Amino acid sequence: QVQLVESGGGLVQPGGSLRLSCAASGSVFSINAMAWYRQAPGKERELVATITSGGSTNYADSVKGRFTISRDNAKNTVDLQMNSLKPEDTAVYYCNAEVLTTRLSKYNYWGQGTQVTVSS
Repeated sequence: QVQLVESGGGLVQPGGSLRLSCAASGSVFSINAMAWYRQAPGKERELVATITSGGSTNYADSVKGRFTISRDNAKNTVDLQMNSLKPEDTAVYYCNAEVLTTRLSKYNYWGQGTQVTVSS
């Protein structure tokens, strides 16, 4: 079994910054892509940013230039640095990872979510 545990959410004023972290633990052989998603009230979950095991990144247009995704392969962690936050960034943020528990067994895992609220 694999667990993804997020931390770092909270309340921040518009224009402020937050850093989210996610750590994978358990039966991790290796991790392919890692990602952050978010879901605002009444809306569908949307992809925010992805990062491959080699470090290639991709971002939603709405966060380009403001958010930065990074990972530490040795620690099985992925972070999301969020700058210049806007009220529309308010959502529950979820960590996602494609985890190999053995050389041939691949599964998709989600964290429990962490609330980010941008408000004055």
